[in-house]
Amino acid sequence: MISWDLALALREAGVRWHPASGDRFRLLGVGPEGDVFTVSDMTIEPHEFDTGVVLGFNGTTEWALDSVALEDALWHPLESQLRALLGGTFRWLQRFVEDDDHPAYLVEIELAGRKVSFRGHDPADAYGEALLHLVMASSGPDSGREVAT
Repeated sequence: MISWDLALALREAGVRWHPASGDRFRLLGVGPEGDVFTVSDMTIEPHEFDTGVVLGFNGTTEWALDSVALEDALWHPLESQLRALLGGTFRWLQRFVEDDDHPAYLVEIELAGRKVSFRGHDPADAYGEALLHLVMASSGPDSGREVAT
């Protein structure tokens, strides 16, 4: 799962969430140490109203929550969702071992004919960094967190 900081950066860069079953999120008011929730048709279900989307907590007993507004939740996209958001810019994912024998991952995207790689200790982190770069590049000067390879 991507970090709180990366999820927050994606949100602030303009990546929007349309909740679906299986999506994971945390409550903004609780912060990065809060519980991770999963949208499920049985327990946490998105409800669309004229005023916005509300995540309804159906039958949960451990939380005194009936619902939470979508803007009060921070989406932590899954690896497959991040890859899908990269679309045709995605080139490859590669696993390698760092000097301290810990695995790491590189994701390469191609943007305006230029290949750029992003590193993470988890595939989702590498995809997330690449997506952040892509979104920021599409909205202004090259201000993504690029990692040279």
